[in-house]
Parts: sequence; structure tokens; C-alpha cells
Amino acid sequence: MSSHTQSLDPIKIAVTGAAGNISYSLLWRIAAGEVFGPQQPVQLQLLEIEKAQQAARGVEMELLDSAFPLLANVQVTTDPREAFDDVSAAFLVGAQPRTKGMERADLLTANAAIFSEQGAALNEVARRDVRVVVVGNPANTNALIASANAPDIDPRQFTALMRLDHNRTVSQLSSKLQLPVTDFAQIAVWGNHSASQFPDISYATAGDKKVSELVDAQWVEDYLIPTVAKRGAEIIEVRGSSSAASAAAASIDHMRDWVHGVEDAQQWRTAGVYSDGSYGIEEGLFVGFPTRAVAGRWEIVPDLELSPAQQARIQASVDELKAEREMVADLLK
Repeated sequence: MSSHTQSLDPIKIAVTGAAGNISYSLLWRIAAGEVFGPQQPVQLQLLEIEKAQQAARGVEMELLDSAFPLLANVQVTTDPREAFDDVSAAFLVGAQPRTKGMERADLLTANAAIFSEQGAALNEVARRDVRVVVVGNPANTNALIASANAPDIDPRQFTALMRLDHNRTVSQLSSKLQLPVTDFAQIAVWGNHSASQFPDISYATAGDKKVSELVDAQWVEDYLIPTVAKRGAEIIEVRGSSSAASAAAASIDHMRDWVHGVEDAQQWRTAGVYSDGSYGIEEGLFVGFPTRAVAGRWEIVPDLELSPAQQARIQASVDELKAEREMVADLLK
């Protein structure tokens, strides 16, 4: 480590599902300083189930063998209280993956108990300002469960990963218009990380032009929205397993922006955040909104005018989130 790096105390970062495919892409980028900065040492606290402990030990060995200057220590455990002890950030990746033919309801039931236990453990031992991103699906409702079981932590410290949907929207527009992804701004994905989500380009710009004037409305309706919403299922069909490297990349983007902020007010991000009642969406659900990363917090972009068509799409996705909440009501304290 450089002398400047040595002057900073390591911060503790928890990653669950540490032996899985997403974490295999995620952990190296955290250790390399891509999230918390090139001067900030980190201690990785890896949580994995008993039957995957040997694989997690292999991940630990590889991380150490990579000799990252910023990696102060690696710990592997099956105990969520050990993994979450004094952590500044937690990536809740570990979940039963969605497999080909699996219904969303089955996935929700299988993972609900995991996130109630992890929420309780975070409440017991994590820092009160911990930043939590739930990656394991169904991410929005899993974030709700985890937060409900952590009553001493501000629910705004919990988020669901919807940056992948945001990135997919940008990528599709980039391909369609043959423009760099960095040209696009003011893109939003509303609702649930599911097929009901609403990728919304109503406000989007590409340079000094409105995207809605560059693409055909029928293309947006017939191709863009369903393609982004069903991209995860398409990848499962093609690859045989769920998105891994792209989910890791989106997790990096989400946490980096949350920690460091984004100066350009036009550069919206999509995050699944605790609803404060904005846009008439019921308070307490974790919903994809257009957001800005400001001063260490996600802020919902205010005062956007919504057409009846936009409102209907958003409401359909929110209704799905309400239905999921009912399915796990017994785990919401």
C-alpha cells in the first residue's frame, strides 16, 4: 500500500453468496478500488452457506493471490452476524437463483426467509449508516423484507438493484442510435425488477436532442420496453443461467454512485428505493424511480409530469409489488 493508503483505516464490506457467479465478478472490482475509491482499503467479509464453504475458501485464496494493495483482509463465514459485523456496505447477492421454467412466486418463497434473517443480523451488528444493495431476486421485495427486519436502520439505507435495467435501457438506445452510452441522460426505469417494469425514455436526451424525437414510438412500445423487461429471462434461455457479470457491473455502478455521488443533475440513475409517497406510489414499498445520487443519498427526481399511459404502466408494476408484499406478509414485522 502507498503511505497515503496506509493512513486510512480499512472499511468492512460484506458480500453474500460469495462463491456464486455474480460475486466472482464483483469481488475483484471491489478489491481493486472501483467502488470505494483508489485510496480506501477494504476488508471483505464473505457470507456463504455451509455446502459452499469450500468454494468460498477458494475465492478467498484467489483474492489473496491477486495481491491487491487495497485489500486488507478477507474473512469467510456461514454466520450472518460475523459477516455483517460493523460493515459500511453490504451487497446481498446470495439467493436461490432463478432457473429455467421457475415461476416468480416460487423464487419469492424460496428467498424470503434468507432476507428476513439477514435483515435481523444487519440490525444487530452493522453500522447504522450501512449501505445495503439487494441483488438477489426478487430484489425489490427482498429489500422490503430485509428492511422490515432491521427496524433500527433507516429504510433509505436499503436499496434494490435496478441499475441493471437502467444499463440495459441505455445499451439498447446506444445500439439503436449508434451513439456512445455516455451520450444519454435522464433515463428512468419505474417499478419492479421484473417483466412488469417500465423503462421510460419520455425525458431522455442524447446530447442536445430528445431521444423521443430520434426513435419511433412504436419501436419503444414493441421492442425497447419488452426487450429490457425480459432481458434477464432471455439471458437464462441463451446462456443457461442468470445474468452474472452484467449484474456485478450494475452493482458496482449502483454502490459507487451512492457513495461518491453524481455531480451532473441531468445524469439520473435508476435505483430501487424506499417510496416516500412520491408520484402517488404507496409509501414503504421498494420501487424503481428516477433518482439522483446526492451527498451520499439517493434522491427521487421530483415533479415530473406523467401522462396517463405512463401512470398506467407504473401502477401495473406497483400492483405487482403489492401482491408480492402480501405473499411475504408474515415476514414483515
